[in-house]
Amino acid sequence: MTTSSSAPPATGVGGAEQAAIAAVPSRLVQAWAAQDARAFADLFVEDGTMLLPGVYRKGRADIEAFMTGAFAGPYRGTRVTGTPVDIKPLGAGAVALITEGGVIPAGETALPDASAIRASWILVNRDGDWRLAVYQNCPRDPA
Repeated sequence: MTTSSSAPPATGVGGAEQAAIAAVPSRLVQAWAAQDARAFADLFVEDGTMLLPGVYRKGRADIEAFMTGAFAGPYRGTRVTGTPVDIKPLGAGAVALITEGGVIPAGETALPDASAIRASWILVNRDGDWRLAVYQNCPRDPA
């Protein structure tokens, strides 16, 4: 997903932490643009979980294997886009990040309404690095 130029919504999270949290989706965009399944999986904690419609993957190795196949198949040549909607502190070193966006099909320039999603990101701070503990997305309701 590409992040918008606007900052994520104001929360109880400080500016430096908010920027570090908002950088995680940007790192995902870079991994996706490179079709780099390992870089994508490395955004997760070791036992992180990824839930997509019809898909459940747990652990970096499982996520990497899934994305390797996806980048060779249905996600080949696609791009992702997204905008942070909300950041909710959950406790020390843990936040929920809500985004809107989706997968732009290969050869397309805009996100089709049918591909629009909302996503929940549970991020945890591990030794100063924000990583995904849980990622889930679902179709976005019609605008």
